[in-house]
Amino acid sequence: MSNKLKILFTASEVVPFEKTGGLADVAGALPKALEQLGHEVIVVMPRYYNIDKNDLEQLPAPLGVPMGSMGEFWAGVYRTKLPNSKVSIYFIDYEKYFGRSGLYGDKNGGYHDNDKRFVFLSKAALQLCKMLHFTPDIIHANDWHTAAQPLLAKTRFVHDFAHAATVLTIHNLQHQGYCDKSIIDVMEVGWEHFNPHEMESFGSVNLLKGGIAVADAVTTVSKKYAQEIQTPEFGFGLDGHIRAHNEKLFGILNGVDYDEWNPAKDGFIAVNYDKENIEKKVLCKRDLQEHFGLPLREDIPLIGFVGRFVEQKGIALIAGVIETLLDQEIQIVMLGTGESWAEHFFADVAYKRENFALHIGYSNALAHKIEAGSDMFLMPSIFEPCGLNQIYSLRYGTLPIVRAAGGLDDTIINFDEEHKRGNGFKFYDATEQALYNTVLWAVDVYKHKKEAFKRMQHFAMSEHFSWEDSAKEYVEVYQFALEHKRGK
Repeated sequence: MSNKLKILFTASEVVPFEKTGGLADVAGALPKALEQLGHEVIVVMPRYYNIDKNDLEQLPAPLGVPMGSMGEFWAGVYRTKLPNSKVSIYFIDYEKYFGRSGLYGDKNGGYHDNDKRFVFLSKAALQLCKMLHFTPDIIHANDWHTAAQPLLAKTRFVHDFAHAATVLTIHNLQHQGYCDKSIIDVMEVGWEHFNPHEMESFGSVNLLKGGIAVADAVTTVSKKYAQEIQTPEFGFGLDGHIRAHNEKLFGILNGVDYDEWNPAKDGFIAVNYDKENIEKKVLCKRDLQEHFGLPLREDIPLIGFVGRFVEQKGIALIAGVIETLLDQEIQIVMLGTGESWAEHFFADVAYKRENFALHIGYSNALAHKIEAGSDMFLMPSIFEPCGLNQIYSLRYGTLPIVRAAGGLDDTIINFDEEHKRGNGFKFYDATEQALYNTVLWAVDVYKHKKEAFKRMQHFAMSEHFSWEDSAKEYVEVYQFALEHKRGK
């Protein structure tokens, strides 16, 4: 095998075309980093109907996709390049499945045919490789949406992909692709795979479970999360299954796009700064206070939060301590959207408190302003496969206050009072008391140990979590997967 690999990378969402979560960030960045290491990558995703086909090039021939008991479906294919790269991304155009208002569901919940929609995507990507005469060494699937690919490559498509190794990345184990067992006849993989060691789960099919069983290698997005998903607390019912396959499980931390998240050249913030002139950061703080109408005070710590208002992000923990925290001399700003109880609760707090500000919704520009203008950044997640905001915060000299979950534990080094080092503040128990005590501790260091706080900022801004480093680790996993396949 030559050093240059051909890689098919299929994902349900890819930045900058469509995003609901961290999967899209990885899918938009990792293929570019792999290409810069000398590998040939094609990316495949659906053409959701808010992606304008006038910005894309249409391939002349339609794509036939065999859907077993449902017959053969014909799709259009469009293509363009990932921004600032030579990587081709292909869009599968099929109105019946992807011409909808949402990616995975609408206000009534998840679409009832999500299993068929994404088995269709999984098969279409493999069919596209045949049409393009692209013979991948690696078939890289992502989350439950494309978790059928490892099994498809070894069964229905085995004649076309006999030499390809399969890799499955778990970005969030919470979503597994439960569906009716009739999907087996749509996949055309054979009923012998409907068993408790592969796809069967309580009489239904679990697509992610099947992918984990069959893939030559499985990765997830931090080393700590790779350990956590093998426990009942974070395994969402698959911990035993994952433990049975842990000899092929790897944790690889996501990288960060420092072209976008870098205070030295960030176009969204009031003043650019770096670790050499971090004193300019206070001007970003003043700008953030002005934006939210907060009292203009340099002397009290400003704590930021950017994220979804959902249980996973620890929003209930924040709600439980926010009133007592705001009795301290601090300011807190929050940006996000999510569960309606949380939106109403924090809106009520913002109405009553002059040292608390809230923006319900999402604004990329405001997210940048909060990263630059805050002194500390709050991420008390119940679970966090990787997390990116804490890594952005490090680059901006905004010290993270985190729960030691998943990627948060891998990236944040707790402040060591004795040796005066660390890059943030960390707590372990998912309790209001632990969160409250850790925020007060961080505030105390900010107010009374100014030199130590500055030293932590300088260290945080010196750290580097690049996609190039992550991509090299993925290449090592690809080599493992190829050897794993040959060893069988």
